Amino acid sequence: MKNSPTIKDIAAKLNLHYTTVSRALRDHPDVKEETRRQVKELARQMNYQPNYLARSLKRQKSNSIGVIVPEIRHHFFSAVISGIEAVASEAGYVILVAQSNERVEREIINTNVFIANHVAGLIVSISQSTHSSDHFKPFLERGKPLVFFDRVCEDLATSAVVVNDYEGAFNATEFLIRKGYRNIAHLAGSKNLPISNNRFQGYRDALKKYGIALNKQFVYWGGLQEENGKLGMEKLLRLKKPPEAVFAVNDPVAIGAYETINKHHLKIPDDIAVVGFSDNPISAVVSPPLTTVHQPAYEMGRRACEILLQQIENSESPRSHKKIMLPTQLIIRDSA
Repeated sequence: MKNSPTIKDIAAKLNLHYTTVSRALRDHPDVKEETRRQVKELARQMNYQPNYLARSLKRQKSNSIGVIVPEIRHHFFSAVISGIEAVASEAGYVILVAQSNERVEREIINTNVFIANHVAGLIVSISQSTHSSDHFKPFLERGKPLVFFDRVCEDLATSAVVVNDYEGAFNATEFLIRKGYRNIAHLAGSKNLPISNNRFQGYRDALKKYGIALNKQFVYWGGLQEENGKLGMEKLLRLKKPPEAVFAVNDPVAIGAYETINKHHLKIPDDIAVVGFSDNPISAVVSPPLTTVHQPAYEMGRRACEILLQQIENSESPRSHKKIMLPTQLIIRDSA
């Protein structure tokens, strides 16, 4: 059986040093663009595949990074994964992605699998049913770095990349108030998640700023999926005096609210205005297009992976924990 081509095989054919070929394949800026092009073209012709196992053995470190997300199907998480992969690939790492499907039981299994496979580090956004951080502690006890993004376990001393959920929610609610709405409901997320609580607090404080009393009937604590938006909107519409506007904890919940509003033959925003949070691509194409809070998902992924790689490469140094908070932006469309 013929052996797979190696970096040294490519180097011999191009009369280059193998280290130059290695750098060219990783788009190192010290390698001329024409050399990079030649190397990559020959690698493609020879069907060259990186030997990640050999690379790991040479460095005596794993080149794999574990990533756990609640759901891949929603654009926010797929965009974060793309950001993680871009940084990891450039540094010579591969990512292994698992989804919890919003179930803590699945999250625990995924974490244990990554521990057993000796990944170099872990990047996680917890499920909406996660109430304890205990299953992450064995990973940290092995001296491996862990970085949370978006949904975090605040009781663990780890790095995290989040957005300013409070500010985004405050601005969204304030926008509705300035548009003339007074009876504003909130389709909230899971109470155990910091993002849900921070967005609720932003909503609450915006009402308070404008002298609007918080109506507990207008706050529906549910979850972060479309079904939660449907159920929550049904409850709000059954009130004797339904709200004039709704701020949803995220875009999937807002889209669920859309479905219920349409089912009741009501018009958005004529009968009820809706604002979401995430800026998923679907928010721009639903009818009417959804006003929402933009989260820089791809950038969150990049920053989370950059922090993780710094901690992996400096494993001998005392680990400092970074908390990065990225800004949000209100995207005004036709739903409010």
